[in-house]
This record gives sequence, C-alpha cells and structure tokens, in this order.
Amino acid sequence: MAATDFKDYYAILGVSKTASPEEIKQAFRKLARKYHPDVNPGNKQAEARFKEVSEAYEVVSDADKRKKYDQFGQYWKQAGEGFPSGGVGADMGNFDFSQYGNFDEFINELLGRFGGATPRGGGRQNYSYRTSTGAPSGFSGFNDFGFQDAGAGTSQDSEAVITLTFAEAFNGVQKRFSLGNETIDVRIPSGAKPGTRLRVRGKGQINPMTQQRGDLYLKVELQPHSFFQMEGDNLICEVAITPDEATLGASIDVPTPDGSVNVKLPAGVRSGQSLRLRGKGWPLGKSGRGDQLVKVAIVPPKDLSQQEREYYEKIRAIRTYNPRSHLNQVRL
Repeated sequence: MAATDFKDYYAILGVSKTASPEEIKQAFRKLARKYHPDVNPGNKQAEARFKEVSEAYEVVSDADKRKKYDQFGQYWKQAGEGFPSGGVGADMGNFDFSQYGNFDEFINELLGRFGGATPRGGGRQNYSYRTSTGAPSGFSGFNDFGFQDAGAGTSQDSEAVITLTFAEAFNGVQKRFSLGNETIDVRIPSGAKPGTRLRVRGKGQINPMTQQRGDLYLKVELQPHSFFQMEGDNLICEVAITPDEATLGASIDVPTPDGSVNVKLPAGVRSGQSLRLRGKGWPLGKSGRGDQLVKVAIVPPKDLSQQEREYYEKIRAIRTYNPRSHLNQVRL
C-alpha cells in the first residue's frame, strides 16, 4: 500500500490524535467558515479544501468511524514498514484491513459511498419507493420523524422524494412504502411544505462497517393545484373581478382550505393587488396558520350585450380620469 494513499484527518483539521470531540468540532467550524464556498465563490482550491475538511470531520467526529480509522492507520503504518514475522502487530480488533487495496476503498466503505471494497458488500444501496394512501387517523406529530435541516443525515442514510397533494400535505396523511421486501407505514402530520425533509428513524441502509442502520429521509414535493400555490408559509391564489367591481368595490366569495369566505373588495382596487386573509394559510404547528393572499386580476368581458356596450361608451364619453396623464412628462 503506497504511503501517499493515507489521509491524516487529524492533520487536515489541525488537531492532535488525542483531541476531544469538542476540540475537533471547534477546529472544523473554524476551517469550514474559512473555506466555505459561499465565502469563496468560484475558488476551486477553497472548495476542494472545504470538501477535505468536511470528510475529515465526518470520520473523526463519529466515535465508531474514528475507531476504525485509527485502527486502519495502525495497519497502514505497519504495512509501510513491513509487518513483523508474527503478522500484524497492532490490535486491529479482529478486522481484516488487508481486503482494501488502498485508502480510498477503505474510506468509501466507511462512509457508505459507491466504490467501497467489494468483499464487504459494495457501496450504497438504492431503493425504489412506491406509496399508497392509508387512513389519515391518529397522527403522532413528529415522534417518529421530524423536520430536518437540508444538511442533516449521515452516509448510511437514504433519501427519497414523496409527492403529496395539497390536501394530503395540509391535513396530514398516512403513506405506505415498499423498501425492497419491507413495507413501512409513515404518518405525515399536517403542514408539510415543498422541500421539507421528514426523517424516519432506522429505515435507511445498513452501514457495512458498523452494521448500524441509518435513517430514511423523505423530501416532500407537492402536486400542482388548480387554484392554490405556496409561497413560504402563505397560500397564494388569484381571483378574477370585473371592471365595475374594481371601480365601485364589491363583496365576493373566495375559496379557502376551510371553505368559501366573503371578501370585501375596496373601491379602486387595482389588478395585481393582493388582499390578505389572516389565518387562512398553511398549518404552522403550534404557531397556528399562515395567511392566504388573494391576488386580484381585473378581467374585462369578452362578449358585451348591446346595453352593456352602450353604457361603457357613455362612461368613456364622460370619463375624467386619465391614468396615463403623467406620461406626457416622460423624457430620455
């Protein structure tokens, strides 16, 4: 095994081999801030350094991975110096590191990547998920899974996309998944939004090094709705009104998740203006509900009756308001 194969993760992080978890964390945070791509846009060297630091931290911040890494380091050192006649001198924990042709094979398997040593079962498993809707009763909130930050999860974790209707995401639903030969039921509480990652504990892939099973992360997507759209915590909709309703004001019925509500249009409302229906938006857990924003679109009639046309012509003849009067002063 070539001496250049091995990566000294402790040196990469700038800590000693006996460093405490807190010292390792502090060193990583300092380097991550320094080399983060957002701080160094377009800097390929900083990006490569950030990836190297992240890989080092992923290994030595985890007690089991760190132990395996330290044992492999002992094996690598003795392999470079030549083993004593009795074989491998260091205590390798009854683990055969000789199956790896180089450091990359070892670390790929340790982190659950593709390209690990084939005798141990290869790389990451790929699952195909099929879902069906079950009875949405007895939701348990986030006991079995929770909203996670986009960077959450470890290398033995699996991820899949789950597509919900607006009604399912709003009200909560139970979904059934097929993971190979295993079928699981997942309760999704109300309020899931696009991009939400739900964690199902202990349903990811098995790490061949530790034999521990990771978690399954479900990334929520919403099917398009014919009327509603999402914008942050709010629901957005567009409602058409007539020119006379915009001019004189009116009361109109607007659909909400709770049913239709009567909304008063102020006189002189403009096309594109939004009216806010407080507390009629998306569920926010203990924080209640977001708002529903009703965007107004003034739509002139395409087919006018003879009487309507006569009245519109009379209005045009006596109209005093010119919305383009200010354009007379426009110059380059």
